[in-house]
Amino acid sequence: MASIEEIREARLRKLEILKEKGINPYPIDSHFDKTLKEVLGEFESLKDKGKLTLLGRILSIRAQGKIVFFDIHDGTGKFQGLLKRGEPTSESDFDLFNETFDIGDFIEVKGTLFLTKKEEKTILVESLRMLSKSLRPLPEKWHGLTDTEERFRKRYLDTLSNEEVKTRFITRARVVQELRRALEERGFIETETPALQPLYGGASAEPFVTHHNALDMDLYLRISDELYLKRLLIGGFPRVYEFARDFRNEGIDSTHNPEFTMLEFYEAYSDAEKQREFVEDMIRRVVKAVSSDGIINFDENRIDFNSKFKVEKYADVLSAHTELIDPLNATREDLVTEAERLGVEVEHSDSAVKILDGIFKRAVRPNLMEPTFLIDYPVDYLPLTKRLPLSDKLVDAFQFYAGSFELVKAFSELNDPLDQRARFEAQEKVLKKGEKDAQPLDEEFLEAMEYGMPPAGGVGIGIDRLTMLLTGARNIKEVILFPTLRPRND
Repeated sequence: MASIEEIREARLRKLEILKEKGINPYPIDSHFDKTLKEVLGEFESLKDKGKLTLLGRILSIRAQGKIVFFDIHDGTGKFQGLLKRGEPTSESDFDLFNETFDIGDFIEVKGTLFLTKKEEKTILVESLRMLSKSLRPLPEKWHGLTDTEERFRKRYLDTLSNEEVKTRFITRARVVQELRRALEERGFIETETPALQPLYGGASAEPFVTHHNALDMDLYLRISDELYLKRLLIGGFPRVYEFARDFRNEGIDSTHNPEFTMLEFYEAYSDAEKQREFVEDMIRRVVKAVSSDGIINFDENRIDFNSKFKVEKYADVLSAHTELIDPLNATREDLVTEAERLGVEVEHSDSAVKILDGIFKRAVRPNLMEPTFLIDYPVDYLPLTKRLPLSDKLVDAFQFYAGSFELVKAFSELNDPLDQRARFEAQEKVLKKGEKDAQPLDEEFLEAMEYGMPPAGGVGIGIDRLTMLLTGARNIKEVILFPTLRPRND
């Protein structure tokens, strides 16, 4: 079997032959009368209407003496072509095809439609033209591309050779479209906030730091767009949303990528309970756009989104799945003991809330397969959230889980600037103790709040994990077109 370099050298020689014959192998123009999907759908009416011009990438070539069958694909569908040497294909075009055309080349063909003896829809080619000469061979059902990481590095070949992968990303686009449609129908407007920020905030995560030379200042890639979207509430926009690329300088695993997509939306004069109803409607709507019966099969589990979603308290599910009797009032020592029992790593600088979250992720989250809202979180867990009216220790928030994924985080937004300052100050103390993902005090945001922020409900939805659930993917890299990868080991 020829090596990649040998194949490339052979194709370079074919490229030179084309140029020597005065043929531009990369012309600026291309023409087509119908997409291949349209031709397949309208075949009966088109086959009696004379000549058509079609185009696409060659996927296969089957030569049989003076005839050659080939398949082309234009991104909408696949169609068969037939060359007959001398009639109707000119001898020069027929010989040129055999001499210089390869699988992977983009071509334009002109001819008439007909059905073969095997009832295959085909175009009988009268003339053809090279649109783009390929220099490397396409993988044949992953021969030479069996390595999973190589699939992620060469996603363009992954989607080209694997229809299931391509369909997964089409589904992702449909999910985003459906979410956007639901928000627009409710009167939300789409906005854009800075990806480069002078101070990060809006989530508990460690940021990426960069430096702007002209201003001679450090900037952070955003970990969330929350604090900027809240500024828009203050500025008189009652309903805002953004599909944002967020960046968090954390580990990479099956559900985490340093660069990921979040939908965040904020609604003035709303709260967590109202947003919970809206989120349930949105999630059910998106699921039915992907699976018309409202049921998703994921990891050998049948998840039904038609019934009313369950609502449970954060403390109750922790008690049910751990040995913590009163988890929200447990001492740090008790939490460390339970974490060690479960095999959860604990750093010396970790706060009680962070340890509790690690316990939750290990013991509880894998059991949250059915659609479930968790409510009543500890106040230190969500420092941007309003307290519950009857408890200073709990906040009015919810998180939504399905398929053991955390998909949504939402709360009644804290709009008391004095309380917010106190929460930021508490976070600053944790930050100084070494917990890198605590939230810093943001004086500019506090100043904005002092001008008056309306009561509001805010929601964040993880697009990558939602797509994982809806497509059955077990690794976040399968739903991100170009995931973050280590450098090659050359």
